[in-house]
Amino acid sequence: MEQELPVPDWRRVFDVAPVPLVLLTPDLVVVDANRALLQNAGRTHEDTVGRRLFDVFPVPPDDPAADGPANLRTTLEQARDTGRPVVMQIQKYDIPRPDGTFEERYWSPVHVPVLDDEGRVALLLHRTEDITDYVRLRDEARGEADREQRRVADVEADLLSRTRELETAVAELRAVGARQQRTARSLAGLAAIVSALAAAESRHHLVDLLAEHGGAALGASLHALALPGPRGGDLLLTASGAPGALRLAADAQHPAAVAARGRTVLVGDAGAQPPPAPGLRSWAALPLRSGERLLGSLTVGWAGPRVFEDHDVRVLEALAVQTVQAVDRVTRLEDERRLASATRSLAETLQRSLLTDPPHRPGLDLAVRYRPAAVEAQVGGDWYDAFTSGEGTTLVIGDVTGHDRMAAAVMGQVRNVLRGITAAVGGPPSRVLTTLDRALDGFGTATLATAVLACVEPARAGTHTLTWSSAGHLPPLLVPAAGPPRLLDRRPDLLLGVRPDSVRSDAVEVLAPGTTLLLYTDGLVERRDADLDAGLARLLAAAVDLAGLPAGEVCDTVLARLAPDRADDVALLGLRVLPAG
Repeated sequence: MEQELPVPDWRRVFDVAPVPLVLLTPDLVVVDANRALLQNAGRTHEDTVGRRLFDVFPVPPDDPAADGPANLRTTLEQARDTGRPVVMQIQKYDIPRPDGTFEERYWSPVHVPVLDDEGRVALLLHRTEDITDYVRLRDEARGEADREQRRVADVEADLLSRTRELETAVAELRAVGARQQRTARSLAGLAAIVSALAAAESRHHLVDLLAEHGGAALGASLHALALPGPRGGDLLLTASGAPGALRLAADAQHPAAVAARGRTVLVGDAGAQPPPAPGLRSWAALPLRSGERLLGSLTVGWAGPRVFEDHDVRVLEALAVQTVQAVDRVTRLEDERRLASATRSLAETLQRSLLTDPPHRPGLDLAVRYRPAAVEAQVGGDWYDAFTSGEGTTLVIGDVTGHDRMAAAVMGQVRNVLRGITAAVGGPPSRVLTTLDRALDGFGTATLATAVLACVEPARAGTHTLTWSSAGHLPPLLVPAAGPPRLLDRRPDLLLGVRPDSVRSDAVEVLAPGTTLLLYTDGLVERRDADLDAGLARLLAAAVDLAGLPAGEVCDTVLARLAPDRADDVALLGLRVLPAG
């Protein structure tokens, strides 16, 4: 016998919900507010219920330009008039204190219409989360980034200042004899080097800039940097004109290694002494110091013999000082790029491990594609899945809100739970999504997700039946064997995570032989400079000549036509009913 379940006391559930909730009439009069909202806002039930929302939370009189209340009113009216949920961006909406002052607060609001039996908006459920601490932490992080930018600007300004000082010195030395003129030319060349080094993006680029500008300034044929590798230990010697880096033991007798240990090496005529690179007769290797810390060494070499006079040594030492600053900046950039690349690679690998190949099903051609955004260290919650269920094939496409590792982690939970529910519960897609929504509610996360769950089952004469349900996701694309493509556009049910007890529905479509079905995530059609309707129109236009193509070719063509710039993650799942015979 089935166990009789208790009837929930929804008033109590509403009151103990951990997120702030307020129930409004269509005229924005407060019907009820739960405990979390009253505590966050510093209000009591008696001075809240029965009053207009904006009487309870007025505009701060000292800040008439505050747009939070106006934005809130506009989106509440939008939810009321359209009967659809509205998710607002972060809003600044200050809350009055008992002493009459206002406390700065930031909120993440969502409005969900509550419809009566005739589909009219009876009430508005307003959910808002206090994210003031998050906004302040974010602003502090931005402030730190701004300070770091100013530090970089100070370094570049210092380089520019030094350049101008050197150029002034050049002008003062032009009146002296031949020896002073030689020094002046060297200093002028050094000024050009200093200016050029500010543009270096990597070690190789830095060496190339040294060679490009130092050859004319110093008459040198070789410039090389010896710096510790990413993990320390041995030195990596990067030389102008060399395709890669040479590894040197830190205790080697190579001039670059000796200088990296803190000793200047000056060789005016090598004679029989082996040179650090072929074709050199003289060279200078100088330590690169940042305060008391040794960063590596700079080596400059010449094809002929050279006399190192005092002014030559001073120019080389000045070049070493400027190189230190460039090396510091380049090392920081390379470290940041390595970290960003490693983070992105790890997150993408974890995400791809959950996105498996589709099964092989008789009479069907299945293909999947996942393409991450081109942004470093950014990963999202897009996913697809395809698996067998009896004689049928279950298809899933979905998107967990957010672009971070948390979104990817929740995506993995949702995918795995959905598979388990499908196997355990069975039934139409609407029942599976309802069960999934209730399960997600038990996780205690406030994450929202969209999804389309579809079941494709063989019918007769090569046709298949598609039964599907949408939880706030974009409409599937149907490309028939003959005729224009069309969207299976019906009013979607609520997103997962909004209201676990919401009623969900199914739709049925007959898939004739030769028909192609495409499920996709919003990265395929959404653009910052256009609305969603325009994106869906572009999708229909992109698919107009794809009838008869294999599912994989349809996916690749749509990606190439609609998402060439990889601005966002895109997941695709294509299914084609193979022609009979």
